[in-house]
Amino acid sequence: MSDIRIEKQVGEDRLKSLGVRQWPVWSKEPSEFPWTYDETETCYLLEGRVIVTPKGGDPVEFGKGDLVTFRTGLQCTWKILETVRKHYNFS
Repeated sequence: MSDIRIEKQVGEDRLKSLGVRQWPVWSKEPSEFPWTYDETETCYLLEGRVIVTPKGGDPVEFGKGDLVTFRTGLQCTWKILETVRKHYNFS
């Protein structure tokens, strides 16, 4: 698996199968910050637009309606372009 996997504009059936609507919600205003994933995170964006740049890698952009998985150990920089609201789950 790559460091970041994006499923664009995921359907409701997929969200239901993962139980996404029961996951907690996190919000953050436009900002930029470094982040390291101690666990694998899967998130579903309810709002917003983000560019995540893996350390030594190419920037990846995603936004509202996307399901995104970040691999354990990923070091990256988050740049939030539009306020984010997302469901998230660590595994």
